[in-house]
Amino acid sequence: MKARKLRIHAPAIAYFDKVRRCGSFREAARSLNVASSAVNRQILKLEEELGAPLFERLPSGLRLTPAGEVFTRHVIAVMQDTERVSSELDALQGLRSGHVEIATVEGVTVDLLPAVIERMRALYPNVSVGVSSLGSTAIAAQISSGNADLGLAFALQRDNDLHQLVRGHFHLGAIMLPDHPLAQHRRLSFATCAAHPLILAKEELSIAHLLRPAMNHSPQWGRAVVETSSVELAKKLALRGVGIAFQTRIGIEDELRRGQLVHVPLVHNQPVLSDLGLYTRSQRSLPVAVDAFARMLVDEIARREQQEQEQEQAQSNGHTLIL
Repeated sequence: MKARKLRIHAPAIAYFDKVRRCGSFREAARSLNVASSAVNRQILKLEEELGAPLFERLPSGLRLTPAGEVFTRHVIAVMQDTERVSSELDALQGLRSGHVEIATVEGVTVDLLPAVIERMRALYPNVSVGVSSLGSTAIAAQISSGNADLGLAFALQRDNDLHQLVRGHFHLGAIMLPDHPLAQHRRLSFATCAAHPLILAKEELSIAHLLRPAMNHSPQWGRAVVETSSVELAKKLALRGVGIAFQTRIGIEDELRRGQLVHVPLVHNQPVLSDLGLYTRSQRSLPVAVDAFARMLVDEIARREQQEQEQEQAQSNGHTLIL
């Protein structure tokens, strides 16, 4: 059953939102299925009422003015609150429909996120999910702009526009083949790993920033054999024996279960931890479908954090925990 589409705000709000997303009056009009002149009239009317231009008309396209940036924050709140009201009305009628848009890092798309989507589909088959895979540094902008309802990212820097729903602590470790000379270690420093070929993350990934202090204290290490912005590629290269890669256990669950890879936690004075957080826009009331999906993600992150802690405890006691 299709979710209702409420229109309880002035058309100019929807027109402005579409223009800022499309960056063009013509594209916005095409998306809204109206004439370009109608879109232009609505924007001009808004600018007259606000007493300031909302867009700079440049040869390369449209760009928000400072007034446009301020108005954008209001429009995002209005549009998202309308979505929430629509979702709650649907829930009252038992429709259980809606849409969830999530921006996420690549690693969680391997096992964690599919598990949650599968559970969501079983309970709410009329809820659709949109997934964008990005680096951690790009996810905050997607949430702030209203392009994503939720963001799932490692080691995201504090941002006043974001509200953190949960944070799980996971060990960043060296991943390698089971027959690698370092595979039997309980802990490893970056300096020890650096005596072997390395597969490193590019700057757009949070892994690079987590490794930076340890790298700075290991001046003797040379260049990586591969640098990549894809954790999936890094994993594949580690499986082929190209070198040591650095990741959390999130995203390599199957390879660890099958014994194809070994994950050895990194230490730099203390364990190197990567925080996996779930985020939404500050002061936003979540629609029913988004809230249900967020709760499932919170539970799954907490479960996997507990699972890792139990595994660490079992290993410290000299036992192997089978997951």
